[in-house]
Amino acid sequence: MNISKIVNETGCFDLQFRRDIRHKRTNSPTYYCWKAQFVITGSVGKEDLLRKIKETLDCGRLHYITGTQLRYSVQKIEELHDKIVPFFKQYSLSGNKKKDFELWAEAIDILYQNKGKSLSHWPKDLFNQLITIQKACQQYKSKKNRISKWIPVAEAVLSHLTK
Repeated sequence: MNISKIVNETGCFDLQFRRDIRHKRTNSPTYYCWKAQFVITGSVGKEDLLRKIKETLDCGRLHYITGTQLRYSVQKIEELHDKIVPFFKQYSLSGNKKKDFELWAEAIDILYQNKGKSLSHWPKDLFNQLITIQKACQQYKSKKNRISKWIPVAEAVLSHLTK
């Protein structure tokens, strides 16, 4: 089983700036955060393969997204930093997926350094670097012209950071 080859074909290194509204709290406050994940999707017929990948990488979750599709994903920053990034540095990807991974790995380092910190306590230069990385990654995605709707919000947050 060549995990790098599979990821070159169907894997995704995702970086997003997200909005979270806490509806159950008084006044439904809105929070913003950076989220990263590693994903491989496949048909139900690929379940054994996805389970083997999960076992090999020793992290993440496998779940059904429709009656015919499965999704293997790793979302915990510790697992992304400690397992996924080192794995793909050792077992190299190729082409655009390699370039996408290299940018994404930079983002993972920044997210890991700042885990648990409120965005207001992030260094402005690192926050800006994530915006730059997110924009740069777009050229390596299958939907190249799809720009995150939250990047303008991230840029507005950046303008309010003081560090």
